[in-house]
Amino acid sequence: MAFPSMMRPQIILLKEGTDTSQGKPQLLSNIGSCQVVADAVRTTLGPRGMDKLIVDGQGKATISNDGATILKLLEVVHPAAKSLVDIAQSQDAEVGDGTTTVTLFAAEILKQVKQYVEEGVHPQIICQALRIAGTLAIDKVNELSVQIKKEDPVEFRHMLIQCASTALSSKLVAGHKEQFSHMVVDAVMMLDELLPLNMIGIKKVQGGALEDSQLIAGVAFKKCFSYAGFEMQPKKYENVVIAILNVELELKSEKENAEIRVDNVIEYQNIVDAEWEILYDKLDAICKSGAQVVLSKLPIGDVATQYFADRDMFCAGRVTEEDIKRTIKACGGSLQTSLQNLNDNVLGKCKFFEEYQIGGERYNVFTGCTAAKTCTLILRGGAEQFIEETERSLHDAIMIVRRALKNDKVV
Repeated sequence: MAFPSMMRPQIILLKEGTDTSQGKPQLLSNIGSCQVVADAVRTTLGPRGMDKLIVDGQGKATISNDGATILKLLEVVHPAAKSLVDIAQSQDAEVGDGTTTVTLFAAEILKQVKQYVEEGVHPQIICQALRIAGTLAIDKVNELSVQIKKEDPVEFRHMLIQCASTALSSKLVAGHKEQFSHMVVDAVMMLDELLPLNMIGIKKVQGGALEDSQLIAGVAFKKCFSYAGFEMQPKKYENVVIAILNVELELKSEKENAEIRVDNVIEYQNIVDAEWEILYDKLDAICKSGAQVVLSKLPIGDVATQYFADRDMFCAGRVTEEDIKRTIKACGGSLQTSLQNLNDNVLGKCKFFEEYQIGGERYNVFTGCTAAKTCTLILRGGAEQFIEETERSLHDAIMIVRRALKNDKVV
């Protein structure tokens, strides 16, 4: 049975409430939304650029000059404008700096092609022209680029310092770029050939002046929670042997609802003695291995702390996973979940270990790491937002120096 043209059933492809828009008006709307996003970060560009103060829904304030950070915090919802945010995030991940520049560059290109869209030029023709322009721009950049002379170490280092200094010149720490550019280059040069970013640790300590920031050629992390007896442990060692554990060194209650029925006091005492014996067996195994510093992801109790103190050993429990991984990569050894085979193959080694005060915090510092090259930047400053922005600035500079080391040309 054929339906008349007026009675044909309606075919619905999109769900109800979907907004559909296409053609020239939608293109112009997309360009307009991208212009608004670009205007939000335009004033942060360059050495005279201003910082933005952004407050999120929870009331947390962020002061930043970094384009990718600002765009991420703005939580843009327009689909076309969101592509500009993605461009900035991609630039931040790949190159590290120039996030504001790529956003403004993309928005300016859209602004220039807007008149051609209004005149009815097909978008495919505009895209084709932009691809040709992109090829010509790359050729021009290659023509202007300068070859980095890696054979001359003095000139090579000077070029890297200039790259870092340029990256920092538009940041909040521009007034101290001389100090930080040298610090960043030293940090990157300490790494091995692969230049792993996670081997540069950045720790923030509130208080003090920005000039008090320092670079440590090794691993440093904040002193962990400790029990009584910790004060008696030595805080300085040479030619250190390190045991890195994932073992709980304290008397603990059962994790499940266990029930033990005993008939007399002797049986109860046997259970208590067995618990103590298990703990002391663990501690004896660590002591006999020759380790002088014991690090553990899990808690180290008061009995174990006093035991190590009596034997001139240092211990730290509840060390974060990130710091454990960096210590393993730097000092060698491996994370042990049992204490059966503690030998030289699984223990880490470094030349010096020391715990000392930095600002209001105590820091454990390992230097002279034999297994890998690593370093830690200790940042000082007044306000929390200021230190966080310093960290973002140094991240950009570190990425640029890594990029310059991997490539052999700069403009």
